[in-house]
Amino acid sequence: MAATKKAVQEFQTYKGRPLVRCGDEIYYGNMSDPFVIKLIVKSKKALGETEIADKITIQLLSTDPDLSPRRKLVKTSEKNGMFLAMDIADIWLERALNNKI
Repeated sequence: MAATKKAVQEFQTYKGRPLVRCGDEIYYGNMSDPFVIKLIVKSKKALGETEIADKITIQLLSTDPDLSPRRKLVKTSEKNGMFLAMDIADIWLERALNNKI
């Protein structure tokens, strides 16, 4: 009898929190927490043979299922470059999870 193994899906992480990508959308944080960050890549630019994200919209969202989609949006901003976007995203998420928003 072969032992069945349960497949565990591992996500990439940034500063200890999961990053999940679906197309041009990246979710940062645990969905079980009260808040999560949604990063939307609005434009890309070519760097040699590689495309890199240029303009990124950052959204701090509540994960409360009882809220309407409009009320889930807590904060939004737009940044140039993934590094700046992830830096702001981490700060916003840390503050929101520590009730400092």
